[in-house]
Amino acid sequence: MLFAHDTEVALRGAAALVNTAATLPTDTDDLTTVAELDEFVRAWGWTGSHRHTRAELDEVRDLRPRLREVWLADEDEAVGIVNGLLVEAGALPQLVKHDEWSWHLHATPPEAPLATRMAVEAAMALVDVIRADELDRLRVCAADDCEDVVVDLSKNRSKRYCDGTCGNRANVAAYRARNRPPT
Repeated sequence: MLFAHDTEVALRGAAALVNTAATLPTDTDDLTTVAELDEFVRAWGWTGSHRHTRAELDEVRDLRPRLREVWLADEDEAVGIVNGLLVEAGALPQLVKHDEWSWHLHATPPEAPLATRMAVEAAMALVDVIRADELDRLRVCAADDCEDVVVDLSKNRSKRYCDGTCGNRANVAAYRARNRPPT
């Protein structure tokens, strides 16, 4: 494990949230309804306040481009984004224990708005990434036709593709190219 468990979960969750946005003309936005937000919250195990409203959905959707910026930023820019997210939320880190989780950090109260909690969880995880000088583990998928973000938590820093089918498509294309008869 490269980072603490809660950090890794928060990084994956932030990437998943960013990747719900359509970035290419061929993409679809996967977070357009309150029901889709409800499913995202359930799938990623978010606890605390959840209003199930269009306004809340809009707040979460507005967070996506700010988080995407971190994947594209240099260290100084990333620090500025992360610090901005923490300051805006008035984040106050504290140790908590709930559900199946052992001690971990929360920096917002459970009644804080969902988008605020998501922003702060991502920012706190990104603090660990920046402090460990591991910002290069945040990448954009190497597939030519994909702009999804990637969190490389592999030991050998080898993850190049998102969790979609991009890696399989690239491997099949490379295999076919290697086995193509000479012309």
